Amino acid sequence: MLGSPAASTSSSSAAAPAAFRSSLLHSTTTHRTRTRLSTSHPVPVVCVRLQSSSSSRAAPPIKAMAAEAEILSAPDKELRPSAPRGKQALISLSDKTDLAFLGKGLQELGYPVVSTGGTASALENAGLSVTKVEQLTCFPEMLDGRVKTLHPHIHGGILARRDQQHHMEALDKHGIGTFDVVVVNLYPFYDKVTSAADIEFEDGIENVDIGGPAMIRAAAKNHKDVLVVVDSHDYPALLEFLKSNGDDQQFRRKLAWKAFEHVASYDSAVSEWLWRQTTGEKFPPSLTVPLSLKSSLRYGENPHQKAAFYVDKSLAEVNGGGIATAIQHHGKEMSYNNYLDADAAWNCVSEFSNPTCVVVKHTNPCGVASRSDILEAYRLAVKADPVSAFGGIVAFNVEIDENLAREIREFRSPTDGETRMFYEILVAPKYSKKGLEVLRGKSKTLRILEAKENKKGKLSLRQVGGGWLAQDSDDLTPADIQFNAVSGTTPQESELEDAKFAWLCVKHVKSNAIVIAKNKCMLGMGSGQPNRLESLRIAMRKSGEEVKGAALASDAFFPFAWNDAVEEACQSGVAVIAEPGGSIRDQDAIECCNKYGVSLVFTNVRHFRH
Repeated sequence: MLGSPAASTSSSSAAAPAAFRSSLLHSTTTHRTRTRLSTSHPVPVVCVRLQSSSSSRAAPPIKAMAAEAEILSAPDKELRPSAPRGKQALISLSDKTDLAFLGKGLQELGYPVVSTGGTASALENAGLSVTKVEQLTCFPEMLDGRVKTLHPHIHGGILARRDQQHHMEALDKHGIGTFDVVVVNLYPFYDKVTSAADIEFEDGIENVDIGGPAMIRAAAKNHKDVLVVVDSHDYPALLEFLKSNGDDQQFRRKLAWKAFEHVASYDSAVSEWLWRQTTGEKFPPSLTVPLSLKSSLRYGENPHQKAAFYVDKSLAEVNGGGIATAIQHHGKEMSYNNYLDADAAWNCVSEFSNPTCVVVKHTNPCGVASRSDILEAYRLAVKADPVSAFGGIVAFNVEIDENLAREIREFRSPTDGETRMFYEILVAPKYSKKGLEVLRGKSKTLRILEAKENKKGKLSLRQVGGGWLAQDSDDLTPADIQFNAVSGTTPQESELEDAKFAWLCVKHVKSNAIVIAKNKCMLGMGSGQPNRLESLRIAMRKSGEEVKGAALASDAFFPFAWNDAVEEACQSGVAVIAEPGGSIRDQDAIECCNKYGVSLVFTNVRHFRH
C-alpha cells in the first residue's frame, strides 16, 4: 500500500508551470511519495506540505497553496484511484501489556499493522513489521504529540461503512484503505492524577487523551465492520474470532459496548478531576459515577432478586479503603447481605481509637466493647447480646493474632456455656500468619476479610425511586464536638467517657436509636422503632440490672420527658443522658433529670440513620 519516497509526479501535476513546480518541490516544501492503487495500475502521487519561511518566494502564498491543492487533487477522469481492500489493523497503546502477543497473532493471520510512535517501536523491537501512522498520512506527529491520528486517512478507514457504495467510492477517490481491527487504550490519566505526588494542573491536562477516544468511538460506532479492543484481556478472544472468520454480531457489539464504557469511565475521571480544579463546591450540576463489576452474586437481599457487586472507580475513592476493596482470605463467596453487614461492622469499629470489637446483626451493632486487652473486648461484645451475635459479623480494629484467633474459634455462647459461637464474617485490618491458619480451621464457610480503614470526607450516595440523594458522610466523633452539661448535676469523668462511648455507638444504630453503655461496653441498644420510647424500653430490657449507673445516648432529641422516655430512663437508674437537644421541650428534660439527680448533656449533633 505504501511506496518509498520518490521524486516522480502524476500526470495531473503537469498543468503547473515547470519553473514554479521545480521551485516548489526543491525550495518551499518537504514531500513524501505515496503509491495509490488505481483500478488499472499503480499511480505515484507526490504528497506536498508547505513550509513557512521568512524568505521571499517566486510565487505568492495563495498561489503556492493553489499549486499544492492541484498536485494533491488529481482529476478523477485521469487518476481514478482505488484504496486497497486487504486486511489491516491499527494499534495505539499506552498500556502495552501483551502487545507482542497481539502483534504476532495479527500478522500470522495476515493483518498488516499500522501503529503510532511508542507502540510502533515496541512492535519493531519484538521483531514485527509495522507501518507508522505518519507514513500512511504523509504528515508528521506534531504539537508535542497532540496531533498524530486525527487525520482522514485514519478516521476515514475506520468510519467507512462497507455496505455503503458511496463510502467506498470516497475512500477510492482519496486513496484511503480500511481498518478491520482497532486496538487502542488511553493515556494513563487516572493513574497520573491519583499518584502519591501532587500533579500540576498543566500536567493533568496534558494527560487527557484526545486521539485515542476519537479512534475508539469511531471504531465502536462502526463495529459492524471494525473490531475494537480496549482491554488486553480480550486479545485471545479477538484472535480466536479472526481465526474463525465468523460474523458474530453479538461479539462485535459486546466489544463496542466495552469501548464506549471505557471512554465514558475515562471521561468521568477527567470531569471529576477538572471540577475539583475549577470550584470548591461539593455537588456538581451533573454527576457520573463509574462502577466496575467486581462479582456476580448468588442473589440479592432475597433469593428471588438477582444481584451483583460493583466497585466505585471515582477518583475520590482511590486509596479510600472500605469493604469494597477488602481482601477475602477464606470462606464462601460474599452475598448481598454479607456486604451490607460487613460494611456496617467495619465502619463502626474503625471509628474507635482504642482496641475495639464490634458485633453486627442486620447492619446494627448489637455488641461493642473497647479494652486494652482485645480478648476481653471480644468476650464483652458477644456478651452484650449473644443471641443476636450468633450468625453475626465480628469486626476488630487491631490485628488478629494466634491468641485472639483461638479465642474466636473456641469461644462458647454465654447463654449456655456450651454452644460454640458461629459467625458469618470476620473483618480486621490485619491477620498474623498463625492467626489466619487457626481461623481457617474454625469453619469452611467463615468469610475472613482484611480491610483498610474507610477514608473520611467521602460523598455518600443513596438511591430513591428515579434519583439519588447525595450528602457528606457522617464523620463526626466525640473529639469533634462539645458535650455540654445542662442539668444541675455534672457528670463525673468516667460517666462522661461512657456517654461519649455510647454516643459513638448510637451513631451506627438505625433510628430511632438508643444505646446504654458502661465502662466502654455496650449493655443494650434499641433500634429502628417508630417511637423513641419503645427503643428506650428495648435497650433497658437488654441492659438488665447493669443499667444502674450507666450512660444513655440518643441519636436525636426527646420530644417528651415527663411520663415518657426521659423519666423512664431516670427511674431506671442511668447516671447520664447524652442527646442533641433542640426540642421545644428541652427544659422539661432538664427539669426531669434534675428531679432524679441525673446528668444531662447536650451535643448539638443529631445522628439519624435511616
